[in-house]
Amino acid sequence: MTDHQAYIILNLLNGIGPARANALIEFCGSPSAIFQHSIQDLTRIRGISEALAERLLSWEKTTPYDKEMEMAENGGVTMLTPADEEYPQPLREIHDAPLCLYVRGTIPPEITQRSIAMVGTRNTSPYGAAMARHLAESAGYSSWVTISGLAVGIDTIVHRATLDAGGKTVGVLGSGLARFHPQENIPLAKDIIANGGAVITEFPMTFTPTRHSFPMRNRIISGLSLGTLVVEAGVNSGSLITAAQAIEQGKRIFAVPGEADASGSNGCNALIRKGAVLVENFDHILEEFEFLPGFQQDFTAMLRENNSNEYDADATNEEEDFSLLSDADEKILDVLRESDTLSLEQITLHTNLPAQEIMASLVALEILRRIKKLPNGLYQRIR
Repeated sequence: MTDHQAYIILNLLNGIGPARANALIEFCGSPSAIFQHSIQDLTRIRGISEALAERLLSWEKTTPYDKEMEMAENGGVTMLTPADEEYPQPLREIHDAPLCLYVRGTIPPEITQRSIAMVGTRNTSPYGAAMARHLAESAGYSSWVTISGLAVGIDTIVHRATLDAGGKTVGVLGSGLARFHPQENIPLAKDIIANGGAVITEFPMTFTPTRHSFPMRNRIISGLSLGTLVVEAGVNSGSLITAAQAIEQGKRIFAVPGEADASGSNGCNALIRKGAVLVENFDHILEEFEFLPGFQQDFTAMLRENNSNEYDADATNEEEDFSLLSDADEKILDVLRESDTLSLEQITLHTNLPAQEIMASLVALEILRRIKKLPNGLYQRIR
């Protein structure tokens, strides 16, 4: 077994994500070496139960590996893993890099030097749509690659406007390539591929999209790019999750200002107040990368300060509904329900999750305002 094959198998296994995979690789020395160890060896790794270790070592029975490879080949899909030279360098630099990327088309090589993620609401205003079109066209004319999520709304406008300007764009799905979502954007996806771009996902071929999978794909959108531009977003928009992940990844954040009393612009205006670069035209993005050393901001703190319990229209969309959480998130919420406050060490003890996975979940839960971190360092559940 090669490391390339091992990464694909790990990606197909239920219960294995980037955090557990990294722990396994660190312990065993390489992805392929994982499958040469015994169940007893693997259970010594935090977060690896006996049942999970047994599934790992019985992967030929517990994963549809052969069927997956056949389906990918028949569909013209390239599978890239961290073991492959072609795996995008920007993603190697994030802590929760995808174990496998399913790629239709070509990831433009200039993505490492000239790329910008553009995200925003599904429920666009005429102003938001016009700004998204103008900025994406400018990116295309400037030979910058745009990256977005192929959702309806701002995402669709960004991809189409980039193509109209002769540029290249990359769409990141929250589903498998054989379960493309949304269906109405299949023609757009074909145009993206035909014009030198790519449609990619980390999910297996027949994975059906869920509301949990859309926030997961956002880290890939931000991770592939040099910076993230939020075009139009309410304060509870999923686009702000992408922005928060970009901040964690050390990327630059840009935002288009909106009307002060427009709920669909509250998120962008709040980002600008906290240090995001105000963008009125694409030159403002070019200037930031060419001349400025960057900026610091505390977006997570901004979200902590916002105590509103009301969600805007964005929060009702499938792509932007944060009510569905990962297994780790739910475990943490469960232990916090039973105790008034807990420290990080106590949460680790009660959940038996890897520290890296717990830290990622705590950040996400704070952003979603499900928990808060108290001045004494303890965590408390809000709702």
